[in-house]
Amino acid sequence: MHVLDDPTGLSPLAQDLLRRTGRREPPAEPRLAGDFLRVRDRTGRQVPPPALLLIRREGFEQRYGGLRYLVRGGGPRGAREWVYDLHPGMWADPAGGWHFDWFGERVSSPVGYRVHTDGRAGVADGSGVFLEIAPSVPALIESHALLDRFSGWERHTGAGHLAAAGHLAAAGHLAARCLDGLSDVPEASGRTVRWRISEDLAVEEFQLWTSQLPRPWHAWIWTRDETARARLDRALARSAANGRAGGGPDPRR
Repeated sequence: MHVLDDPTGLSPLAQDLLRRTGRREPPAEPRLAGDFLRVRDRTGRQVPPPALLLIRREGFEQRYGGLRYLVRGGGPRGAREWVYDLHPGMWADPAGGWHFDWFGERVSSPVGYRVHTDGRAGVADGSGVFLEIAPSVPALIESHALLDRFSGWERHTGAGHLAAAGHLAAAGHLAARCLDGLSDVPEASGRTVRWRISEDLAVEEFQLWTSQLPRPWHAWIWTRDETARARLDRALARSAANGRAGGGPDPRR
């Protein structure tokens, strides 16, 4: 069943985002069934799509096909639209499994958005390598709901603030050691992204969309008001002192 008809499994926050801004558009033209397409396997041969790939694509179409919703705070020019239209591209993943193409964020210079047959949401770099950005499509929607929720708060680029404070570790050190009272948001988090929030602060840590290994970590930090901003400034000062004393923990842990 389509997610707009049955949002079971999504948090109240994500359901509210879809209820306020979501809609479903029918496809502009009939979609060619996946079993009529051909894909290249890991040896470069043209082969019929494997059954698992067809099942995952069909499941995406049934659950999310035609979905559109708006996310505030996703860019400098107000709300951006996300479009869940399935595209015909399919690729073998050298690391195992397959991934397929969908539209994603409506921007002037889009990247290639993909879904892996193991359920992860990702993008493709210039060489076509799959880069995980969320552990699942529902987790991606949850992350968008958080971006929308904090769109009215002041956003700070975590890495820039840490660098200015003299400490180049990712914001995981800041969140783990210096900002008390933050709660994990497991439904929006995974190996490559992690959300921590409180009543007046929010931290999103994420790996950059690059095939550079290890993928660098970056962060955005939101503060609700001047009191929260002062709290952040104090945390940055402590973070800088800890950095000079020998650095913090690996932010990926």
